[in-house]
Amino acid sequence: MAKLKTGRHTSALKEARKAEKRTERNAATKSKIRTAVKKVEAAVKNKDTKLAQEQLTIAFSQWDKAAKKNVIHYKAAANQKARLSKKVAGLSK
Repeated sequence: MAKLKTGRHTSALKEARKAEKRTERNAATKSKIRTAVKKVEAAVKNKDTKLAQEQLTIAFSQWDKAAKKNVIHYKAAANQKARLSKKVAGLSK
């Protein structure tokens, strides 16, 4: 393990760079999820069943991808999917 003149190890610097990239990627993924959820909730609020169903599948896909990449816990994704699908199901009654 090489050491720089500043006293920091190169591996620590590399891990910091990697963490920064991961944080950015995770924030983007979570943002996509929030946007998808807002679209579903807007469709539910407007009582548009067809649009809500379409947006729900998109939101499900975003949650599944995030859970697969360990951005969010898979059980947290399942809980959020269940809550949102309950809202959409209540719309069709």
